Amino acid sequence: MNRTAAAYVSGGPLRPQIRGMVWFHDTLGGTIVTAQISGLPDYMPGGAGESPIGPHGFHIHVNGTCETGNPEDPFQAAGPHWNPDGQPHGNHAGDFPVLFSNNGRACMSFFTNKFRVEEVVGKAVIIHENPDDYRSQPAGNAGRRLACGVIEWTWV
Repeated sequence: MNRTAAAYVSGGPLRPQIRGMVWFHDTLGGTIVTAQISGLPDYMPGGAGESPIGPHGFHIHVNGTCETGNPEDPFQAAGPHWNPDGQPHGNHAGDFPVLFSNNGRACMSFFTNKFRVEEVVGKAVIIHENPDDYRSQPAGNAGRRLACGVIEWTWV
């Protein structure tokens, strides 16, 4: 039986219009992750020392909480990227491809062999303001956290 979990993602104070779902499906040899997100900010190039807005960093974080906390720097209670194997950044189990905003919408699916669904239930999915550089340590300097969702078992 294929097991499935999902996170309902909601925007925080920096981008309250973000809404969407991220599904995690067990499959042969790993997990298929599918994201359908709306309300993302459109891409804006960086300049004069400013980071671009988008594409958006997308990760699993250690703690399954979406407490807002500081509205200027929300969702810090979700903790750091999930990295159960102590890998360098760019190879964390919780490092995902970036989300590209297309008129505010992003849809993608990808396969990972770095975890099974049961390992991520109870953790948080975070969407960031900036792209992940996949090389800064210990995380990718993806900017402020725009949206959050807790991964829970679901029935499909």
